[in-house]
Amino acid sequence: MSRFQKIAAKLADHSLDAMMVTSAPNRFYATQFRSSAGMAIVTRSESYFFTDSRYIEAAGKAVTGAVIRRNSADVSMVDLANEVLEKHNIQRLGFEEQYATVGEYNTWKEKLKCKELVPATQLLTDLRAVKDEEEIKTLIAAQRIAEKALQEVLEFIKPGRTEKEISAFLQYRMLCNGADRMSFEPIVVSGVNSSMPHGVPSHKKVEEGDFLTMDFGCMLDGYCSDMTRTIAIGHVTEEMDKVYHTVLAAQAAGAAAAKAGVKGMDIHAAAAKVISDAGYGDYFGHGFGHGLGIEVHENPGAGPKASVPLPVNAVISAEPGIYIPGKFGVRIEDVLIIQENGCKDIMEAPKELLVLK
Repeated sequence: MSRFQKIAAKLADHSLDAMMVTSAPNRFYATQFRSSAGMAIVTRSESYFFTDSRYIEAAGKAVTGAVIRRNSADVSMVDLANEVLEKHNIQRLGFEEQYATVGEYNTWKEKLKCKELVPATQLLTDLRAVKDEEEIKTLIAAQRIAEKALQEVLEFIKPGRTEKEISAFLQYRMLCNGADRMSFEPIVVSGVNSSMPHGVPSHKKVEEGDFLTMDFGCMLDGYCSDMTRTIAIGHVTEEMDKVYHTVLAAQAAGAAAAKAGVKGMDIHAAAAKVISDAGYGDYFGHGFGHGLGIEVHENPGAGPKASVPLPVNAVISAEPGIYIPGKFGVRIEDVLIIQENGCKDIMEAPKELLVLK
């Protein structure tokens, strides 16, 4: 079943006559074609994709299962959409309220020839939450690229290298290894900077006795990898060792709780309990994990408020952390595929505490 067919099959469940897809992530999901502009409309019987002259030739070669039309200065996407709405007598049209701007909504409300615009992002969110075999294969391939870059950067890191230099090297190696681009700007923070979960790489030099946290990933064929490893430079203190192994145990506890039908909040709670019991509960301020796929942060999640049970083949990160201001931080991140009776960790990179000499 094509992505267009999957969307069409869910229209009745949401009492929709058609779904309008305009955001870049959901356009890619529907069409499996990347572009900076376009609109897809999926009706119960036929699908359409509109884009401009920059992409029309490529779309014609790549997009299957849809009628492809070109918008222009004279014929807007709204004009093309209205042709479809009239042809199929569309009364209730779903749109992506979680992505649309106020300006876009106002334009659609004024100009689209349908009876009702219906917020319907959830239709696409639910479909994207369940990864198919090809999506999982691509996610794993993207992960292998990031893991290879990790092995290469370990040979590059030494006292005197700056966070920015290490970040640049990681990005360079991921691109050399086949990445299309980065999933996000890498987080590379050391020493006292590592207590900031989303710290920005600086000109600080790595020093003996530092923890160095590297959170990075790349995109391959439209899908993201995401991983974090924290390593030590030269030596660790007793407290550093305790915190590291507490985080590692918390990740294992969360993964042990992860299976289809379990709520994300319960997975988070299992990991958070390990950290709290060790006396570091005040230093774990984010969720256990987030969904991963076309976007580096997508649904379903595994945070303290994630009340939706996870479906089979959902993909989530597993990234508990402890961050002690003024001292250091530790985060370890893997990626889990949710299965019927547990989960599968797709990561191959080792997690034992590494002390670079």
